[in-house]
Amino acid sequence: MTTPVNRLRPRRSCLAVPGSNPRFLEKAQGLAADQVFLDLEDACAPLAKPEARHTIVKFLNEGDWTGKTRVVRVNDWTTHWTYRDVITVVEGAGPNLDCIMLPKVQDAAQVKALDMLLTQIETTMGFEVGRIGIEAQIENAKGLVNVDEIAAASPRLETIIFGPADFMASINMKSLVVGEQPPGYPADAYHYILMRILMAARTHNLQAIDGPYLQIKNVDGFRAVAERAAALGFDGKWVLHPGQVEAANEVFSPSQEDYDHAELILDAYEYFTSEAGGKKGSAMLGDEMIDEASRKMALVIAGKGRAAGMERTSKFEPPAA
Repeated sequence: MTTPVNRLRPRRSCLAVPGSNPRFLEKAQGLAADQVFLDLEDACAPLAKPEARHTIVKFLNEGDWTGKTRVVRVNDWTTHWTYRDVITVVEGAGPNLDCIMLPKVQDAAQVKALDMLLTQIETTMGFEVGRIGIEAQIENAKGLVNVDEIAAASPRLETIIFGPADFMASINMKSLVVGEQPPGYPADAYHYILMRILMAARTHNLQAIDGPYLQIKNVDGFRAVAERAAALGFDGKWVLHPGQVEAANEVFSPSQEDYDHAELILDAYEYFTSEAGGKKGSAMLGDEMIDEASRKMALVIAGKGRAAGMERTSKFEPPAA
């Protein structure tokens, strides 16, 4: 029997690691990032890509990635590297790989092509068909316009990712600082883009991930940008430097108080809707009325806390008869 795949893995921090750098690949295993993606695209020079594929296979098979989602970012379909990236990495390390990240996705056909190639490799190699997920990166105007179709393109899809650097260039945004607001615009220039990605992701029960902040020594700047995405409902953010990992994990985790409160709501609602609790559709938890809508909101916060490994510090006690 096929084991269901958990497509909603923890991704508060998604660490980018050049696939051609063994020292960085070694160090990444000891960092507290939820996800690590070994990069064959922008972080690898063209002449380094062929060897980097084999380096990545070696580290996936021999490294200790316990507790981390293991991802490889291949080159996009407009290049001549993509098919060989996928074949070499998946044939060589498929059982030790969770997802393939596809950059610069512009339409659903590109996701479907990757899905088909993965299925052929899994079938040929005797791997479990469909286990390896896909992460789709939106990096230009066409990709954003087609994001709904992209999000629906494959049951392998797990995340929709915003790629700000290429996107800013594609729309001629007047800023050279990736992730920062362009001069002359009094509001948040990224709000529409982020919400568009978030709506497409949530429509298809996918995660939404914010892209990188390139000023790696400016942790306060990183935190501010991460808090914006977290406030909207994003699940995590790329990190380019070990110094950003802790901030991302903190920003995309609920506070202890909110986590405890969410778990109390879930317990209380389960009790009050039960026979023992009076089969009520709504009830009071202290001074707060809770109902089905409260339960749905609490599920989100509790889910994030559980994924982050948080532990409860309070317990629901049914009211005395």
